[in-house]
Amino acid sequence: MFKNILFVCVGNICRSPSAEYMLRDAVAGRGIQVASAGLGALVDHGVDATAQALLLEHGLDASAHRARQISGSILAQADLVLTMERKHVRRITEIAPEASGKTFLLGKWQQDREIADPYRQHRAAFEHVYGLMAEGVASWARHL
Repeated sequence: MFKNILFVCVGNICRSPSAEYMLRDAVAGRGIQVASAGLGALVDHGVDATAQALLLEHGLDASAHRARQISGSILAQADLVLTMERKHVRRITEIAPEASGKTFLLGKWQQDREIADPYRQHRAAFEHVYGLMAEGVASWARHL
């Protein structure tokens, strides 16, 4: 049973915190802890303004989020690690080889689909990424 789920992207200000708050909402009341971290985190930064605006439009508020850097200890606490891109999976395996068996793409159930980084792009890119993450989150929520 997955009780501690970790989302990982690069900066931990767009994709991973958005997916974190989306899954928290989807599994509310089920005793599942959801967190996020970045491979090159913009430590202590909040969620990107466009990402936060989209979350708010969907009834989610990530204003309390602060980016944090991934570490071996953070990975060790997770039962399941969900990433946005294949290169994230590879990097996690380099940091903590023991995490390789519990690390997957968020888009696993969508033919191992990767979710590109919308950082510093137009709102349309964020909207597209939000939709892809919503599909991935919904699929994982059914499997948890």
